[in-house]
Amino acid sequence: MTAATAAIAPEPDGSGPVVTADDTTAREHFRAWEHQLAADGTCSHPIQLNSRTDMIDLATGELAPLYGEASVACGNRREAVCPSCSRVYKRDARQLVKAGLAGGKGIPETITAHPCVFATLTAPSFGPVHSRRMHGKTVLPCHPRRDAKARRCKHGRDISCPTRHVEADPRLGQAMCPDCYKYDTAVLFNAHAADLWRRFVTYLPRHLARLAGVTQKTLRGQVRIRFVKVAEYQARGVVHFHAVIRLDAPGEDYQPPAVLYAAGLLCDAIKQAAAAVVLEVEHDGQVLPLGFGPQTDTRVIRHGSQLLATGQPLNGQAVANYIAKYATKTLTAPHLPTQRLRGETDIERLRCPAHYRAMITTAYRLGGTKDTARCRAWAHMLGYGGHFLTKSRRYSVTFGQLRAARTAYRRAARPPGSDRDAWGRPLDETVVLVLPTVWTCGGPDLNPATPIAELAAASAARAREHSGTASSD
Repeated sequence: MTAATAAIAPEPDGSGPVVTADDTTAREHFRAWEHQLAADGTCSHPIQLNSRTDMIDLATGELAPLYGEASVACGNRREAVCPSCSRVYKRDARQLVKAGLAGGKGIPETITAHPCVFATLTAPSFGPVHSRRMHGKTVLPCHPRRDAKARRCKHGRDISCPTRHVEADPRLGQAMCPDCYKYDTAVLFNAHAADLWRRFVTYLPRHLARLAGVTQKTLRGQVRIRFVKVAEYQARGVVHFHAVIRLDAPGEDYQPPAVLYAAGLLCDAIKQAAAAVVLEVEHDGQVLPLGFGPQTDTRVIRHGSQLLATGQPLNGQAVANYIAKYATKTLTAPHLPTQRLRGETDIERLRCPAHYRAMITTAYRLGGTKDTARCRAWAHMLGYGGHFLTKSRRYSVTFGQLRAARTAYRRAARPPGSDRDAWGRPLDETVVLVLPTVWTCGGPDLNPATPIAELAAASAARAREHSGTASSD
């Protein structure tokens, strides 16, 4: 019997499995993995860091290095990539949005009295797709067409659909006729969606001033527009924006604006500004106009109200939860790429639905020119390369402030013994000179079959289950 398999402690009655040194080693590795998971928040792809800190004893002049290891969370916001890090991002997003609606995090609670609107800016139609239409709680037929002549497109395909789709129907968002669908325009809309939003933010004060009957100079002296917006993919693979838009008085003390600027006036200004936004881009030697769709939706947010049917006031907490949910969501279609495509070989290996494959192929093809090079870089995101959550500077607290507070809390809870020098003595900078720490990156653990990734996925699932149980109680 070798030392590696030597029996350590048989069970008292002499029956059952015998604990061996291999089992003890496995348990030690498991404890080390658990410790690492706790350190990086059960991240699925933690980044391994190695450190070296040189210390000099001022009394003797002896130089001694102090080595260390650390595991840092990847910080990916996408739930499909890292459930644990996306939960942290989602909670931060919820706090960010909620602070601008109900106060907190340095924002006064009087902010609830300010005019505030929840707006949705959608993309226009690029061709008929399968959709789930609702009237209240009733699911309507997808695309019913009574006229037999209108049931077929110019390519001879049937573009009618009497089906009442369920939420999990894989046909949702798929083009009824791929030859009729304007894939080039859809990808260009994704690529320029951030530019359209910036132009909307520029137009909004102009329309608000016109509706209020004042000049833009007078408006700037009476009111400021604050916002936070999140980008969401529709089932057809095109992004649209959800935004919380609030009116404040000028200054940094979050005072309410003049009575003239009511929430109803802001709703009208949002709809007019969204309809006026047009961005002209060159495509195939022609000028292609891009703009938002006509289905701009605006709802007033009121403190203490409930999340009711369309057209009713919204509750601030419900809006914060809604925006935070979509800040970590991407398309849920199977086999979509999660990393940038490096060449046509990666496109040939795609196994995603044909509609999304066509959008990815189109984005990669359009990225071959100088003016649309970003389309190729973001082909795996169907052409959209903008941030998924942005805000105006004075809307509320920032992500950086939330992360800094979390870092300070973790540093205050350092384990005992972390403040000792290379000789094991309590760290005293009057006795030991500490040189700057040198960090080297070991890279992320991207293999989903490694024990760390498996443990992280199991731990994240248990955390979600525990959170759901706690909220239900």
